[in-house]
Amino acid sequence: MPDPDPLTTRQEDVLRRVVQHFIDTAAPVGSKALAEAVELSSASVRATMRDLEEAGYLGHPHTSAGRVPTEAGYRVYVDALMDVTGLSTREAALLRESVRRRLGDQEAVARETSRLLGRLSQLLGVVLTPRLSTGVLERIEVVPLGATRVLFVLALRGGVARTVAAEVDVELRPDAIDAVVGRLNERLAGHTLEEIRRTGRERVRDLADDDGTGIVRVVLRDGKALFREATPERRAAISGAQHLVAQPEFSSPEWVRDVVELAESEDVVVHLLETPRLVDPADPDRAVVLIGREVERGRPGADGPSYSVVTAPYRLGDGVGAVAVLGPTRMDYGRAVGLVEYVASLLGDSPPD
Repeated sequence: MPDPDPLTTRQEDVLRRVVQHFIDTAAPVGSKALAEAVELSSASVRATMRDLEEAGYLGHPHTSAGRVPTEAGYRVYVDALMDVTGLSTREAALLRESVRRRLGDQEAVARETSRLLGRLSQLLGVVLTPRLSTGVLERIEVVPLGATRVLFVLALRGGVARTVAAEVDVELRPDAIDAVVGRLNERLAGHTLEEIRRTGRERVRDLADDDGTGIVRVVLRDGKALFREATPERRAAISGAQHLVAQPEFSSPEWVRDVVELAESEDVVVHLLETPRLVDPADPDRAVVLIGREVERGRPGADGPSYSVVTAPYRLGDGVGAVAVLGPTRMDYGRAVGLVEYVASLLGDSPPD
């Protein structure tokens, strides 16, 4: 199928204004409403809108004389016509302070940041923490919690940490812990958690005989659980369903149910945000926008209302996470792109001042 003819300057101007008007009002746009703004006659605007409709960029609801953008119209708008909206000074400061207060606790950062994303965008805010399995272990720390209970702290390169409580099979000797942990770090540090899950037992098996603390035996016994990947509900923080159901597109009971189910389906969200098409090879840090059916193809069995997703990756050590907002195709894309790109920059290895 041949590529469509490029739009004229007039067609671009009319399409931009139709999209912006529909985003703001959720109401179809008529030629009279645009004529004064574009300094053309109603007849000229009407003819231009008709050409855009014939090209597939505008739709014509049966109950209205006005036009609405199609998914193809939104795509042209996002790719070529929109301006990215910057955050206000207050919004930027609010997000920076939220991340700073919870620095070191990745799950807390993700929860609070997704909440703020949802509130500032009035959409569903999502923060996906990096996969732990690809992270490189910097060191293990072991903190006694009682006579036979310890807390393993797995510190990964880039500042990510995971904590796991475990029972030891002998009474702890605190004076011996440091030496045992030091030997574990000699064998395991510098490897990814995935490598340690596969080969960790062989790396540390010979240390068990000299372990008077029971710590090495925990690694041998529980290593697969200790170094496992985080579950989807631990990786995906999703907030703002109450904002999404307030949108006109999601007012019916069945669509409200779809929103709630999506907000509670961490595995679906993780699958969606980790698909390769959400990374732009030419600019891997840039936000990527999926519109309508582009999103539905990433949601197994999706049959509810039409969504759009705006997402940007962030890098933390050796891992890659994602920041996203999800909402109706009638969303303020310029605002959404500005938000997710700023939050992604805050969560990455080199946050802005």
